[in-house]
Amino acid sequence: MAAKEVTKAKQPAKQPAKQQPKKGKGDVSEAPEQAGKPARPKANNAASARLRKKYYEELRPALMKELGLTNPMAAPRLEKVVVNMGVGEATQNAKILDPAVAELAQITGQKPVVTRAKKSIAAFKVREGMPIGCMVTLRGDRMYEFLDRLLNVALPRVRDFRGVPSRSFDGRGNFTLGLRDQLIFPEIDYSKVDHQKGMNITIVTTATSDEHGHALLKAIGMPFRAPNAT
Repeated sequence: MAAKEVTKAKQPAKQPAKQQPKKGKGDVSEAPEQAGKPARPKANNAASARLRKKYYEELRPALMKELGLTNPMAAPRLEKVVVNMGVGEATQNAKILDPAVAELAQITGQKPVVTRAKKSIAAFKVREGMPIGCMVTLRGDRMYEFLDRLLNVALPRVRDFRGVPSRSFDGRGNFTLGLRDQLIFPEIDYSKVDHQKGMNITIVTTATSDEHGHALLKAIGMPFRAPNAT
């Protein structure tokens, strides 16, 4: 009996488990680190384009007062922006289209879609399905960011710029702008450009008339040409 009591005495006593402090309701829980990697920070969904924020906070109330609207949903707003770049030389050499796709991706920040001919035209040596250009459709924050760079950075770099013609509306509040040179965008490297490529920029709005569309684009900063200017 004495030997058994001695062996039991040599066993170490169990230590009580450590109690971790409880977190309150206001404490932010962090993701656990795995394999020595730091925890991934949470995305900030509150950040948005500055032009979009300016429209909803300042421009839309001013447009409602100018156009005599009472419902905020009736105020004209931007729906999408379509950037189309036609490359006619691609019918003879399809490799010419690759630089155009790369440059349009740098300008818009989105991968372009290659456009193909819908029907064959013998006079232009075009067959149905041949690649003839590329295009990008921008929505959301990318649309507002592209328009912000276009109005504040790209258009002021146009040589002998006198404003944008106000006659390019289609009758339903949509506006189309043509550019002759892609070098006005600072994203394009001058040393890597083989030749100039023009593009068409179509701004689609929810306006029901050209007057409402003109008021919307003028409010966001579109530099329209004076009526008497040539």
